[in-house]
Amino acid sequence: MTETAPSHRRILNIAVPIVLANISVPLLGAVDTGVVGQMGEAAPIGAVGLGAIILASIYWIFGFLRMGTTGLVAQATGAGDLAESGAILTRGVMIGLAAGAVMVLGQSAISYAAFRIAPASAEVEALARAYLAIRIWGAPATIALYAVTGWLIATERTRGVLALQLWMNGLNIALDLWFVLGLGWGVQGVAIATLIAELSALALGLWLCRAAFSGAQWRNWARVFDRLRLKRMWVVNSDIMLRTIALQAAMTGFLFVSAGFGDVELAANQILWQFMALTAHALDGFAFAAEALVGRYVGAASVAGMRAASLRASLWALGAALVMALGFWAFGPLAIDVMTTAPEVRLAARKFLPFVVALCLLGLGAYMLDGIFIGATGTREMRNTVLLAVAIYGVFLWLAVPVWGNAALWSGLMLLNVLRGVLLGALYPQLERRVARGI
Repeated sequence: MTETAPSHRRILNIAVPIVLANISVPLLGAVDTGVVGQMGEAAPIGAVGLGAIILASIYWIFGFLRMGTTGLVAQATGAGDLAESGAILTRGVMIGLAAGAVMVLGQSAISYAAFRIAPASAEVEALARAYLAIRIWGAPATIALYAVTGWLIATERTRGVLALQLWMNGLNIALDLWFVLGLGWGVQGVAIATLIAELSALALGLWLCRAAFSGAQWRNWARVFDRLRLKRMWVVNSDIMLRTIALQAAMTGFLFVSAGFGDVELAANQILWQFMALTAHALDGFAFAAEALVGRYVGAASVAGMRAASLRASLWALGAALVMALGFWAFGPLAIDVMTTAPEVRLAARKFLPFVVALCLLGLGAYMLDGIFIGATGTREMRNTVLLAVAIYGVFLWLAVPVWGNAALWSGLMLLNVLRGVLLGALYPQLERRVARGI
């Protein structure tokens, strides 16, 4: 890598397709809900929602495969080691397929545990079980796709990520409409549509990664199963997995605590949570750009390039965060009114909207530093800082929520994001020194 700093155009070429791809994700959920809603019954809506949440919660844990693959492949690419880039993809896909196969074999245990944790009516549970029994067969493809997506991001082929998401979600929507409204297959139709979309997406994803399979390096088994390389991949991925589980617990805790405030504040928090999800999806594009670019500069042993990539990607993210904060401030009340007609829910959501506005900016450091540390495979630091931040967050909620209620819950979320950013920021100089020493 000869350039000392990535151009702004290069950053946007990576980030913008990711932002556009992420926009399609919530659209699919809305269509799934809307299609089964045409059946005129409440149970199918609840079943699809519950089944999707159960699988999404498990899949989210395997997000380490996407992040770990991005960091490792970006570094291998920056170092000019294209053979290792292909081998990393092979390892990632194999791990994804194996993890998905374990889920298929353990589907009875997954269903049992899920409905013990989140019991539902007999009708909803029966429909959700039927939904899960079909969709679980897509687990190998879905988890393997994390590795595929990570490889595409690391090699700056984010238009491929956009094409992959548009294909998968577009096909899913089309099949939803056909199977449910046209053929009357109900909840099972939604599950079959998603299964077909997931399987076809893996096939398309592997084709998009064909550059990794252009030579024999991807099936150089001595390299793929090299003990030292496997050990490094294990360390990176296990650190990210523990960090992901801790964050998942924190986010789930937010929603569980919300339920204790009554239906009105729970509904208000659910609406505002959608705003938070939109912010995350937008800023992810710039965080992913940081992952790919920082990883490449680390592979090329360029601290100056790493620093420049971090700053430039973060400046674009800051601009996006400011736009979103101003947008929520100006149009948030209107969006709330569109999402609910209940006057008391509207009032409660408006009351806590300023927290969402503030979080657009206060969460920026956490998002971008995550991307920077993933690119540099500083996963141990990510793991340790998140575990500490989540522990402090939990103590804060335990002490403050009984006193200040929902305001304390949102304040705790702000504290969690600020702590993540501050703790990782304090370790950034150490990360640069490590890269300079080549370790």
